Amino acid sequence: MAKRAHHHVYVVELSPKVLDIAKFMRANPGYITGKPCVYVGMTGLDPDIRFDKHKAGIQANRYVLKFGLRLLPDLYEAYNPMPYEAARDLEVELGISLRAAGFGVWQA
Repeated sequence: MAKRAHHHVYVVELSPKVLDIAKFMRANPGYITGKPCVYVGMTGLDPDIRFDKHKAGIQANRYVLKFGLRLLPDLYEAYNPMPYEAARDLEVELGISLRAAGFGVWQA
């Protein structure tokens, strides 16, 4: 029996203040000034719940905790939900494509 597809990729808009972090900038040498900065993740939870956990400091990525502004569902909703393996792969692919488009991207 196939497992239920309940994993999600999600994208969080980060404050432009994250550009002041040298480690973030080193990860984004092709960043185009004015493009959004984002965190791309995957979760077995609803993305809204996962974002709330980040902001509450629960299994939080430090950039989302400090700089996370809001979810950007237009960048991910069409893909969700999906099986774990697909979400794991798409998280990486989505980060690569956003970075190629000039976004500042962070992934755990």
